[in-house]
Amino acid sequence: MRETTTAFEQHGRIGTPLPVRSAPRVPVVALGMSLGTFFALTFVLCVLFDLWFPALAMNPIWAPLLPGFTWISWPSFFLGLVESFAYGWYIALIFGPLYNFFAMKSGTGTEP
Repeated sequence: MRETTTAFEQHGRIGTPLPVRSAPRVPVVALGMSLGTFFALTFVLCVLFDLWFPALAMNPIWAPLLPGFTWISWPSFFLGLVESFAYGWYIALIFGPLYNFFAMKSGTGTEP
């Protein structure tokens, strides 16, 4: 009588199961919060820079990028802050699902 068994006898199939490789996924909510916060903090730093160095102010560039933003009042500052945060979410809502879709279709990569 034999004491060893084959892989087929143990698992009902031949060979060793391979690990499943799944494509990496971007968590859209985490990306949205990260980008939104990053853009909002960058906006605040740019406003502070413009207040400290008015000769180097970038506020003329912001007019086409931030609709309704004028230099500078509290309502305009908060509007620019909200719009900056919204731009981060816009990028996350477009980029995250697109990346996840194409990563799933290509089937490349592994999760960390």
